Amino acid sequence: MTETTPQQTQTTTSADTPLRETALAAEHEALGASFTDFGGWRMPLKYTSELTEHRAVRETAGLFDLSHMGEIRVAGPDAATYLNTALVGDLAKVKVGKAKYSLICTPDGGILDDLIGYRITEDEYLIVPNAGNRETVYAAMAERATGFDVEVWDESEAISLIAVQGPKAEAIVSSLVRLDETTIVENLPYYAADTVTIGGEEILLARTGYTGEDGFEMFLRDDKAGALWRALLSRGEEHGLTPCGLACRDSLRLEAGMPLYGNELSTERVSFEAGLPVVSFSKEEDFVGRAALQQAKAEGRGKTTGQRLVGLKGLGRRAGRGGYPVLAAEGERAGQQIGVVTSGQPSPTLGHPIAMAYVDVEFTEPGTRLDIDVRGKAQPFEVVQLPFYRRER
Repeated sequence: MTETTPQQTQTTTSADTPLRETALAAEHEALGASFTDFGGWRMPLKYTSELTEHRAVRETAGLFDLSHMGEIRVAGPDAATYLNTALVGDLAKVKVGKAKYSLICTPDGGILDDLIGYRITEDEYLIVPNAGNRETVYAAMAERATGFDVEVWDESEAISLIAVQGPKAEAIVSSLVRLDETTIVENLPYYAADTVTIGGEEILLARTGYTGEDGFEMFLRDDKAGALWRALLSRGEEHGLTPCGLACRDSLRLEAGMPLYGNELSTERVSFEAGLPVVSFSKEEDFVGRAALQQAKAEGRGKTTGQRLVGLKGLGRRAGRGGYPVLAAEGERAGQQIGVVTSGQPSPTLGHPIAMAYVDVEFTEPGTRLDIDVRGKAQPFEVVQLPFYRRER
């Protein structure tokens, strides 16, 4: 979900505005993290090496600070109906304790952000947008609340979010909750959430993530975040738990074929182009962007016309990067640009380059040979189905 590819930068923005820091900044400093400007936040890029941290998540477990993400609370008798108007998905059908991935769109159908909605009670939801889009999303949601019996407020400044991702995640989290709550952790389904107690602190525990592995995300008050972070590191040591930065988070999500806002998603793209089957036309509510999306679907946008997001497997050794041209390799259009890479790098898990790209729909069939222009030299790639990587169940 997160909104830009992390790059090492100074600790002020281009306008010399001080970067925001999470409640765990001191913990990252103590661990010797390298930092980056990420959506206006000073976030850990890595602690040791991206490869070491990437492999830890795939093989044991990784610990992430995601406190830069937004938390918007929606509560009131009209909460479900309101969200069905503000977002494209059917949040009213989400059962209490479950979560749903959705989009908030502009009136013309463009993607304003992708987000997750958790139904806490019948009349209360927690919406989690991307860090850099949080203020934009909150403003849009507040505006769309007019006429509904609902309260919408942004509680991001008071909430921390910590994630444990990897095959050992369940064992690590189970070891920290109260003995009578271990079954909650063990039986929690994917895209569900429940309340547990760790160190006397009540925590919202969600079985969600952005790495392609099993894992949990924990929402709690800022002033309790440091204690939880240290407890996880201490208890997780025997399981190989490794603190991880945003660099490996990006390579992990790319292997899992998960879109990144600002790369794969933007207001210039609609859900059909991005391959996201999240728009509910069956719900009654006239959600923002409905008419435009109905028209886009009728026109075959992303299916028979325009472009669609695909996965590309490298057949050589050089990787394509975001912004690189994608070229037709065969046929009448051989050598012509037919798309652009949105994200790309060597895959640590698979051992070959991978990329996601928007390409003209006629070139989206798996097995199609394409080239990526890597600094003036055509490199061979093949269209493959996403995701690139699936964990063993």
